[in-house]
Order: sequence, then structure tokens, then C-alpha cells
Amino acid sequence: MSSIYYYHQIAFGRVSMAAKPSVFRADNPLPPDLSTDRSIYRRGGAGGSSSASRRRDLVFVVNPRGANGRTVKEWKKLLPYLRSRLGAHCNICESLTSGPSHAIDITREAIREGADAVVAVGGDGTLHEVVNGFFWDGKPVANPEGELMHSTALGLIPLGTGSDFARTFGWKNDPHEAVERLAKGLRSRVDVGVISGESGESRYFINVADIHLSAKAGYYASNYKRFGNLCYVLGSLQAFMGHHNEDLRIRINEGEWKVYSQVTALCIGNAKYFGGGMMITPNADPCSGNFEVVILQDFKWYDFILKLHRLYMGTHLSVKNVSSRSVHSIEVEDLSGHGSIYIQSDGEHLGFLPRKICILPSAIEMIC
Repeated sequence: MSSIYYYHQIAFGRVSMAAKPSVFRADNPLPPDLSTDRSIYRRGGAGGSSSASRRRDLVFVVNPRGANGRTVKEWKKLLPYLRSRLGAHCNICESLTSGPSHAIDITREAIREGADAVVAVGGDGTLHEVVNGFFWDGKPVANPEGELMHSTALGLIPLGTGSDFARTFGWKNDPHEAVERLAKGLRSRVDVGVISGESGESRYFINVADIHLSAKAGYYASNYKRFGNLCYVLGSLQAFMGHHNEDLRIRINEGEWKVYSQVTALCIGNAKYFGGGMMITPNADPCSGNFEVVILQDFKWYDFILKLHRLYMGTHLSVKNVSSRSVHSIEVEDLSGHGSIYIQSDGEHLGFLPRKICILPSAIEMIC
């Protein structure tokens, strides 16, 4: 097939493939515990059928290479339970990604086809791509049928090397617990960050964006994924070699530009954790309408060794040369002019400064 989209209906043990995502329907009524007002299974249009007469489409986006192949192995083990818990009343659609950015395309197509939810199965990288799939050309992707009462929700089954976003909600890497969240179907609006640069292209994130040393460490950590969460330590060691703190020009909330000297790292948190469990922005709340920005200045390599436990505990805000504030936008420029200061979001390398980061309050409905 020429299309990049392959959806497999697995709810009843049979497989079907289509040139574009298929939308499956049935008339089975929903059981009482799946019919609450905030349920993922709620769907209705201006003249459409009621939620009790339509099967719901759940699209699961799986990265088969995630966690060195462990993600897809765990996913296959989960399928029998997923079928038994959800398959009788929902169309369970599976889509395996074939490479970078594929999850973005799958998500956009699923939303346009009217899916009730797109569920990221994997780590923060897969979640990052699925979140970006909710947007196109600076705007939210919409179902062209214009169903006023329906919006596609974001779901997460946290499997993989890193599931830092899940930590903010206290979720474990327990796929059965994640399926129960999907079954309950409770939705909450969450904020999303948008990053723009000189090219004009936007990139979205849901967890943490960071600049300079931590972003460089994340870039190198991607070379060590086979070592699990140890990849962050190895990436940090490599990033420290030849590292220099830099003066950055920063503007917060469209105010005056200020120079921050000897910046080691700058983190913009929509959620709390990054780097395999570091609570870098401990006051961040993805439902607050603001970021927490934490700036580390004039840190030496030994500072990280001595204070690493505080970064994991989230008690570093009282440490000397650490500052924090709540913002809704921040612009950051490299004063050196070398164009060599890294930026990443949700652990994905985005390039180099300058960048502007803004928050989009309540941008996506998420199954929580």
C-alpha cells in the first residue's frame, strides 16, 4: 500500500487494514460505568446518534522500537486484557509507527476521522509526537464533520525508557492501571506549550522544555537508550565535557529584556519531571495556565554531584544560584552569537536558540 497509515482492528481477534484509518461502528449499548458525562465514550453531533448507540474508536499509537523493543513486547502482553476490558464496547485500533514523526501523522488522521481518543503507548517521545499531532499549521486539528459535542481526547499508557509526564499525575508504569483510566474515561483539560523560532515553525510540548546543559545532555542521552534510565547519566557526563555556562538574554511575559549571566540550564515546566525522574520544576501544574521556569546559574560539575539528590527530590529551589517563577511566555536568545545553545522539549532535540515559548491554556482534553 502507498499509504503510511495502517490501522488494525483487534477488539475481536481479527485484523483489517485500510489505506487510511478506518472508522468502525456498531450498535451495542454502553454499560453503565462507561456512560458518565465526562467519559471518553461520549460522542454526539448536531444531528448525530446518541452515545448509547455507537461504538467508540480508540486509536493506540505504539512505537515498536521504544525502550529497545520492550514497549511493543509489553503492548502485545497487554492486548488480551485490553480486549476483555474495552473491546466489547469499543473499536480498538492499533497503529505501529514506522519512524520519526509518524505518530504525528497518525494522530492528525485519527482526529480528522473522528476518533474518540488517541492513546500514546510508550515513553515521553511517543507522547510528544502524539501531542504535536493535535495541531497543524498553528491551529488545533479538527474533525471536518464538525461534531460540536465531540473532541478527540489524549490518552497515555506509559511504557518505555522515560515516562516523566506520567509522574506528575502519580501514575506508575502499570499498563493495567492505564487501561482502567481509559475505561473510566474521565477527562481534564491540560495546557500545552508551543515553541517558535526564526523559521516560524511551531513545535508543541506537554512536559518540560529545557535549554543549554540539560538539553545537551538529553541530546547525548538518546545515544544510550539501550541502557535504560542510565542513559540520562551517561548523556550528562558527555554533555559536561567542554561545557561552558553562557549569558542569555531573556524576556518574560512580553516585558523588558534582561541579561542572565552564566546560565547553566533553563527549564520551562508544564509538568514537574524530566531526565528520568528529576523533579526539576516542582511547582508546575499542567492545568494551571502557566509554566514554572527554573534557572540554574554558575553551576559547576561538582554542584550537580553534591546537589543531585535535591534535583530528584524537588528541593533545589532554595539552593544558591537557583531561581524560579511562574510565567505564561518566555523568549530566550544566545548573546554569544555562536548558535550553539541546545533546546529540547519532552526529551526531543529541537535545535538551537533563539526561541519563544508560550503556553496554550486548556489546549487538549486528556484522559486522567
